[in-house]
Amino acid sequence: MHGRTARRREPARRGHRRRIAALAVALAAAAGTLVAAPSPAVAAPNFDGDPIHYWNGVLQQAMRTRSGAPGPLARAAAMLNGAMYDAESSYRLRWHRMTSEPYLEAYRYDAILEGPGEEERVIGRTAYKILLGIFKEQKPYLDQKFTDRFGTRPDEFDLLDHTVVNKVVARMEGARAADGSDDQRKYTGDKVPGAWRPTHYADLPDPSCTQESQAATPHWGEVRPFAIPTGSEYRPPTPDLYGDYDRLLASTAYRDQVDKVRRAGAANAPESERSRDQTAAAWFWANDADRTYKPPGQILQHTREVATAQKLTTYQNARLFALVSLAMADASIAEWDVKYRTPIDLWRPVSAIRDGGLDRNWKPLAGTTPCFPAWASGHASFAGAWAGVLEQYFGTGDIAVTLTTDDPKSPVRSRSFTSFRQAARENADSRVHLGVHYPWDATDGLAVGDKVADYVTTNKLKPIP
Repeated sequence: MHGRTARRREPARRGHRRRIAALAVALAAAAGTLVAAPSPAVAAPNFDGDPIHYWNGVLQQAMRTRSGAPGPLARAAAMLNGAMYDAESSYRLRWHRMTSEPYLEAYRYDAILEGPGEEERVIGRTAYKILLGIFKEQKPYLDQKFTDRFGTRPDEFDLLDHTVVNKVVARMEGARAADGSDDQRKYTGDKVPGAWRPTHYADLPDPSCTQESQAATPHWGEVRPFAIPTGSEYRPPTPDLYGDYDRLLASTAYRDQVDKVRRAGAANAPESERSRDQTAAAWFWANDADRTYKPPGQILQHTREVATAQKLTTYQNARLFALVSLAMADASIAEWDVKYRTPIDLWRPVSAIRDGGLDRNWKPLAGTTPCFPAWASGHASFAGAWAGVLEQYFGTGDIAVTLTTDDPKSPVRSRSFTSFRQAARENADSRVHLGVHYPWDATDGLAVGDKVADYVTTNKLKPIP
């Protein structure tokens, strides 16, 4: 009797299990793409390529429309990649395995089954909202890039917004609120020989740099860092070791620095002073002009090229781009601390050579000069941060790489290197060959970036034992 009862109950149990399974599938679908009514015009998603690469490409294009100093763009990269990494960490925590610590927080969000394209959606919806908060004026472009990827509008309902995406976005935006990045106070210079002054000349006109008040982001060194303790943590000693402008200008070291850039950075420098390859490298690394992706964009591009060559997974890409971007953002803060918050706001080579009475007609290869003090080099600090992070991430710096440029004046589209450090050194030295920096700007900038990278890789996004 007991056996017959069990056999009679078995069809009912199977039916009950089928109903539970159907309910689970329906709930998973709801968790994935719940909408009020299906749209017959919805296009299929186009998840071509890694989502971390895709959204950094969107950021690079947004950077091309912004002018000014690189600090705010580096901050945007850190916010985007820090948030995408935390979104990916949340996805890994919920469905797979999280092998390294989040930047701010990973959320074990509620769901029954993994929805369709969930990893793409968690990353992409987070990226879109972070970018929209930073580049509000570019909403039509960002909307289109979202639709190109997902086939739907970004304002269509997705339960993931409520379970995880909005939490990640709010956490990042809250962490960066009142960080000092919107400080609009103007710069007042020291007005003595050796001190920075506008670099507008009749034969080198630069409408963006005609007065001290136009100095770019003079208080960026006071922005709250993403990782390092303070912006002043890694100040190098030179040329502050001279104490004041008079002692600096009277020193042999300063005169040697000026002479080197006067010879190697002149627009008409002979090949005996600046080789054809050094000229090519100078323009390859420039990316200062509008409609380029600027130095932070080139760092992101080079990170993508290395990651692609090394065949990284999405999770690996998220962590690498976050580490690079955090280091780059903090390097910009540390570098601007050196530029503006130390006793000597060093004038640019064009001012040292022309206003210093060495050659009133001297012109730098670059033509115009960035509108902020020379010491130390922002390009160099970004390069040091990039190389330092990649060396730690891959466990070696001796990886051959081929990298590209966005600068329209570059005579080559790509250059090859035997190591990350070789590429970083060329990036730093290129500023001397463009005539916009002294050699010690390059050396000190590399050192600042390297120290920032060491702190970031040691203290953030650490592997979980």
